[in-house]
This record gives sequence, C-alpha cells and structure tokens, in this order.
Amino acid sequence: MNGIVKPLRIGSVIIDSPLLLAPMAGVCDLPFRVIARRYGAALVCTEMVSAKGLAYGNEHTREMLSIDAGEHPLSLQIFGSDPEIMAKAAVAAEESGADIIDINMGCPVRKVVQNGEGAALMKDLPLAEKVVKAVVAAVSVPVTVKMRTGWDDSSFTAPELAVRCEQAGAAAVVVHGRTREQFYSGKVDIEKIAAVVAAVSIPVIGNGDIADGPAAGAMFDHTGCAGIMIGRAARGNPWIFREIEAYLTSGAVIKAPTTAERYKLLSEHFESLLKFKGDYIGLREMRAHASWYTRGMFGSAALRDRFNRAASPEEFRSLIRRAAGDGDGSDGVY
Repeated sequence: MNGIVKPLRIGSVIIDSPLLLAPMAGVCDLPFRVIARRYGAALVCTEMVSAKGLAYGNEHTREMLSIDAGEHPLSLQIFGSDPEIMAKAAVAAEESGADIIDINMGCPVRKVVQNGEGAALMKDLPLAEKVVKAVVAAVSVPVTVKMRTGWDDSSFTAPELAVRCEQAGAAAVVVHGRTREQFYSGKVDIEKIAAVVAAVSIPVIGNGDIADGPAAGAMFDHTGCAGIMIGRAARGNPWIFREIEAYLTSGAVIKAPTTAERYKLLSEHFESLLKFKGDYIGLREMRAHASWYTRGMFGSAALRDRFNRAASPEEFRSLIRRAAGDGDGSDGVY
C-alpha cells in the first residue's frame, strides 16, 4: 500500500498526503481544525459558510473566515445557489487566506435544500454548473465541489455533475457515497464513487464510512480515488489520521491513544475553544466534543451527563481533572 500515501495535487496546491478532514457543521471550527492538522490531516476544511451571509456582511458569518497560520493548506467551504452571490463569497473566502474554495453540493439538511442549496443542486445540474463557473472565474485559488451520489436511489447524477464541474473549471471533486435521502444511514456505495472516478480526469476524493485503515484501503482499492476525506470518525479522535497513514504505509496498527492522552487533548481543546469563542459559547459547544473524546470509556454515559450540566468553565475543568484521576483523588470512574 506504500504507493497510496503520496502527495495530492489540487490545482496549484500540493497536499502532503491524501488524508483530508471533511467539513462538518458545528465541528470544524478553527480550534478543531488546528488539532486535526497537527495529528495528520493533510488538508482541513471549514464548516460550511453561507454565501448570503458573507455577501450581506453578517458578522457571525464573517467570523467563520478566521484562519490560523498553522492550518494551511486550508479549504474553505461555501454554500448557496445564486452564482453571483457565490462568486462574491468566494472572493471574500480567498481574501481571508483560503488555499482552496470548496462548493457544498452535498448538505442534506432540510433548511438548506429547501432553498435550493446544498444537495438540492444535484437536481439542477445546469444551475450547479453555472455556480462553479462563476466561482472559478472570481478567484485565483483552486475550486473544488463536494457532492453526494444523487438526490435519491433513482437519480445517480454524480458522474454527470462531476463532468460539468470539470468542464466549468473545478480542480477536484469530493463524493460522499450516499444519496441525499439517505442522510447518514445505510452503507456508502463505493461503486458509485468509482463511477465518478472513471468519468473525469480531475482528482476525485472518496468520502463516507472511513473509520479505520482497512476502510481507507478499501476506498482506495475499489474506487481508484486520489484521496479520502474523513468526517464523523475524526470527532473526538484526531489520531485517526496517523492511524490510517500508518496502516496504508506499512500495514501497521499503532496503539490507540491512552485515556490520559484523550483527557489531555480534551482539556487543550476546551481551553482553545474558550479562547476563540468565549466562555458561554465555548462551554456549550465543548459538551459535544467531550462526549466524543470519552466515547467508549467506562462510565462515559454518566460522565457525559455531568459535562452537559457543567455551569461554568471551572466546573468543566474540575470534571476533566476528576475523570482523569488528577485532582481530588478520584479514580476517574463515575
């Protein structure tokens, strides 16, 4: 498998390895991206940013363009369906320092698709192509498109959409091997990802159900994709990038992080989130991350309940210390 882990070129951007972090709403903020980058994600991507929010100067949306110097290369994902507004948003994203602009054509949530955005663009391929053309014409950095296989089982539009994206100037496409109607249920259809690979000459990134080395190897072997994008399996587990790289490089299975290592990173992530978003938002957003970091640990359900009820950063820190057995003599079992 040694030949798999090699640099990936997306337009003018050369990425050290083909292991990428998927954009995840509510997860891929700056603190998490910095951590993922440090633990082996060769390219990180922001959570999706509203093109309308950028075009109309929404303050919260603008804050989502914050980039740390240690994140590069970074892909910034925008969503929308109006070509002109998407072009303006892409310019703002490039000016913020993004190395790649990614267009979301895969988000399945109702509030997005009901506006004709996200995965809804897979039902209007001419409009989707216009969006890509407008964005490509507006920026100098590479443009990519993240899509699903289609809207439902009766509409396998990904190959045609990928061809249109390539013709419109996209430098790569990412394919999540599920339909919009599946959301995140069922299994990824890697044969459909393979069909997209066969349809275009630009790099195709495979996405979906990649939770370990064997799954990553299967995605590469069965699809011929140029890279893989890891999403939900990286929540609370940024070590997954190193684990997969070790497996693909030598077949090695490296040790999972210890409980102490998990709590140490959980604490570091928490402090970074507080610094970036403030006590009120940082505390509340860290609750989900804490549940992911401690998933599978003995007593994690009870611990998660305590994290969710923590009323202050100080109380949250105390819970981390107690759970790690480093504070009041607790053995870390609840």
